[in-house]
Amino acid sequence: MYKMSNKLRLFSFILMVVGILGIGYGFLQAPGNEAEAKEMLASHSDHHGEEHAGTASHDEAHSEAEEAEHVEHAFHQMANRPWSAFMVPMLFFFFISVGALVFYTIQNVSQAGWSPLLFRVMQGISNYMLPGAIIVFFFMLLSTFHLNHIYVWMDADTVATDEVIQEKTPYLNIVFFLIRSVVILGAWLFFRHKLVSNSVKQDEELNLSLYKKNLKLSIGFLLLFIFSEAVLSWDYMMSIDPHWYSTLFPWFVFASMFVSAITTIALVSIYLKSRGYLQQVNDSHIHDLAKFMFGISIFWTYLWFSQFMLIWYANMPEEAVYFVSRIENYKLMFFGTTAINFVGPLLILMNSDFKRVNWIVVLTGILILVGHYFNFFLLIMPGTVGESWHLGIPEIGSLLFFAGLFIFFIFRGISKLPLVPKHSPFLKESQHYHY
Repeated sequence: MYKMSNKLRLFSFILMVVGILGIGYGFLQAPGNEAEAKEMLASHSDHHGEEHAGTASHDEAHSEAEEAEHVEHAFHQMANRPWSAFMVPMLFFFFISVGALVFYTIQNVSQAGWSPLLFRVMQGISNYMLPGAIIVFFFMLLSTFHLNHIYVWMDADTVATDEVIQEKTPYLNIVFFLIRSVVILGAWLFFRHKLVSNSVKQDEELNLSLYKKNLKLSIGFLLLFIFSEAVLSWDYMMSIDPHWYSTLFPWFVFASMFVSAITTIALVSIYLKSRGYLQQVNDSHIHDLAKFMFGISIFWTYLWFSQFMLIWYANMPEEAVYFVSRIENYKLMFFGTTAINFVGPLLILMNSDFKRVNWIVVLTGILILVGHYFNFFLLIMPGTVGESWHLGIPEIGSLLFFAGLFIFFIFRGISKLPLVPKHSPFLKESQHYHY
């Protein structure tokens, strides 16, 4: 039985406290009205000159109406910054926890023999789903009260003058948006609760009926997940740019969350093994996890290229604008993230021997998590803060807060579960898994 160490608990609390301070600083620094935003724009212009402040200033020949429109636009971007900084890690870590549950259910459905020794790690990571879902829902609820301007389709004045958004109002409306969130998040939490509780009960009694129940529940969850993940990726991220859409977008988000979840499973497993737990987990188990990390990284790159190449080659303005904004204002991050998420795993994990070396898997795992955090950053920030983005205290504070919360809940979840699912039908195969 694993017991969460006081050092790890303290470390997670420190991350959360420092993160809260950074988040608070971000909200305090954000402009409260257009007058404050105008002062901040003027300050930027004074300190950095016309060229640097080009995205936050106006040409002197512009009319007063154009100037007012520019200030309003800049105000929304600046006011959105702390919210967006909070939103990126909020969704990133939540989707990792969901991805761990998806991977667990895939093992159940496929009746895999190599993975039962890692089941408790997968279930422990999914323990973050409950606090993560609560935070996500309340964030979206606050957005509907117009406390931010992240989702422009929630603004009645914008919708009244935008024919494209008007056509989408049967789907993009606040009531239906909240109903979808409640139903999907609630369904995911229900399946997680039933799957984990049945798995724990199976430890107490040799009862194959519980295994069969989990098999059926896993099938049901995966069928639900196929559609519900697409809905939430549309709602939470793609609708930030309501004029743009891509049929590959849900798959793109899924690949990012899935490889991040598998990477987290590998890192947590290696950590527990280094602390004297999971001693029956051997290099073959880590090798298989690293193969998934390698394979899904290639899959993510394929989706990235397919989405980008087709839209860029067709050069239709209503589609290309999505990438134009990212290349113009986030060029280094846009192409750098692609290089990190593809070239790193490709060059390192292509070697089969490297997949068995723990420190190499850890190094590659950190690279993957950093790369996909910035992938989520690019999914959200360009449509919410545009050219007014920074990597500063609000962004770092939000990342630290959610990292600390995530670490606390996953290891707290693992500590409440027996590390070995002793009555799993495939446990013996997993314990003797070598190749």
